[in-house]
Amino acid sequence: MKSNWTKLEGSVGELTAEFTGAEWKKAQEEAFNKLAKNVKLDGFRPGKAPAALIKKRIPKATMLQEALEIILSKEYAALLQENNVEPIAQPELSVDSIDEEKLAVKFKVTVKPEVTLGQYKDLDIKKAAVRVTQKEIQAELETLRSEFAVLETREEGTVENGDTAVIDFEGFLDGVAFEGGKGESHPLEIGSGSFIPGFEEQVIGMSANETKDINVTFPKEYQAPELAGKDVVFKVTVHEIKTKILPELDDELAKDTNIENVETLKDLEAHVKAQLKSQKTTKAENEYSEALFKQVVENATVDVPEVMVEQEMQQMLQEIMGNLQQQGLDFETFKAITGKTTEDIKEEIKEQAESRVKLNLVLAEIVKAEKLEVTEEEMNQELENIANYYGKDVEEVKTVFAGQMGAITSDILNRKAIKVIKGE
Repeated sequence: MKSNWTKLEGSVGELTAEFTGAEWKKAQEEAFNKLAKNVKLDGFRPGKAPAALIKKRIPKATMLQEALEIILSKEYAALLQENNVEPIAQPELSVDSIDEEKLAVKFKVTVKPEVTLGQYKDLDIKKAAVRVTQKEIQAELETLRSEFAVLETREEGTVENGDTAVIDFEGFLDGVAFEGGKGESHPLEIGSGSFIPGFEEQVIGMSANETKDINVTFPKEYQAPELAGKDVVFKVTVHEIKTKILPELDDELAKDTNIENVETLKDLEAHVKAQLKSQKTTKAENEYSEALFKQVVENATVDVPEVMVEQEMQQMLQEIMGNLQQQGLDFETFKAITGKTTEDIKEEIKEQAESRVKLNLVLAEIVKAEKLEVTEEEMNQELENIANYYGKDVEEVKTVFAGQMGAITSDILNRKAIKVIKGE
């Protein structure tokens, strides 16, 4: 076997191979023996017919094609190893020549692109300071008050912003009632924005037992195409007006929250402050990391192959589908609701996918530059963490993830590279 690797444009190269002599003859023999099993000749028991007769019944092209598949199945991995080629996608095979004496093939192979690192350490990017104000704490406490509010029916007066109006409604398009536009005894919190824009505002000022026509326009992006952008009329009747009564902000409310270790208003304030600080800290850390990664990628030179972007988009689509399933939705329903096609969604995530790929390539290059490694102790700790997360035994995790050890190792190395970037 003779082979050669030639780098072409970008991340694409050409791997050529030539098979002659005994190895190519052996492949043809194996092909013949395999194909011969399916040849039936009158007067001969299976496997007892003379080879010369069987050979006449097998088209030469068929046997050579079978031999090609046999030899490549055996030698392709060796070809890649011999030429130090690591494909990132299925290569394109073309046959330059094939006969009983010689096989010459050519693979068009996409490999990981070369990455030239720029500055990735000591970057002039600072993490935002985290501070929780008393105003923010008070706003959270008011939100809690609202969650524990009770509704009381108001016998007099009209609907005001913040009230809950119990209504009957029915929608009409060009004088005809449309599907899904009817409801009875529906509690509508005014100001919640749960109805079509302009609807809730027109309920304000209505009295109990009053009926009124409300004119609104459906948004152009509304999920039902037959209603999108259309002017409609809702016939609305108010049955009850309920006012939200907020509880006092005191120790009693603190106890009612059933938050662990919260018994007093002071405890509740401390809990809210700690929560806000944690949220702000996480946000600041994420923004800091994103800014660092963006700068590191911008400082590097890397030409990302389209196939890697496509692979990442497929991965992201799987993530989207998984998240939708957790919400009780399937992908097809989601597309129907949003009015988007799979291609629309892919176009939306393409830029993010490209950024992900670039970052992963840069991190891998930093791993090389810094000569980062994973120790046995680190791997064992990672497997233990996975086991604890899934509530499984470590040995069971080793069995289940046996084929994913490379990915686990890569994750650990990437985290180490990130620590290098952050100077940790």
